[in-house]
Amino acid sequence: MKNKSYIGITFIILIFGIWAVPKIVNRLSPSSLLKFEKVTDFEFTNQDNKLISNTTLKDKVYVLEFFFTSCPTICPKMHTSMLKIQDEFYGNPNFNLISVTIDPKRDTVDALKRYAEKNNSTSKNWHFLTGDKDVIYEFANVGFKLYAGENEEAEGGFEHSGLFALVDKNGFIRSRTIITGENENPLKFYDGLDAKQVQMLKEDIVILLNE
Repeated sequence: MKNKSYIGITFIILIFGIWAVPKIVNRLSPSSLLKFEKVTDFEFTNQDNKLISNTTLKDKVYVLEFFFTSCPTICPKMHTSMLKIQDEFYGNPNFNLISVTIDPKRDTVDALKRYAEKNNSTSKNWHFLTGDKDVIYEFANVGFKLYAGENEEAEGGFEHSGLFALVDKNGFIRSRTIITGENENPLKFYDGLDAKQVQMLKEDIVILLNE
């Protein structure tokens, strides 16, 4: 009788396991990413005085940030994270890094060129972009809904988020679902100051490159 009960319990566990494991795997290891809105059309000038636009980046996966070269607070930390991403995908023709300045008055083409050279941004697919201030601010605040603005009381005179946007080959913002306990929450942007989220970002870049 004892053996029969043991066999019965074992059978139930096996059946439950076969049913449950795929669901756990699907929740923790998604094969696809969430899709958000499409990036608005843009055209800015990079550190090599070349125009870079959504058309230029068509069929490319890219990570985008907003920054300024004289930033004394979060930008250096964000740049360190971007360098890690650069190194991970160095030489991949289908991947780009985009850094858009929110201080175009001082961050001219020449200033961005010097900044890139000084800070080991050696990939030819890493574009530091500048342009009209109002257009850049609309691109950040309306296009991405990532805050960027002038603030005399802030260190460096400007404020912006420390978030990175991941964009797919068709120009859509993409990201993953974060699972905390029993809750699943969409993560639209990746925290460029958080090593775990930067690692998530690198994993998700691979997914998009393979789509």
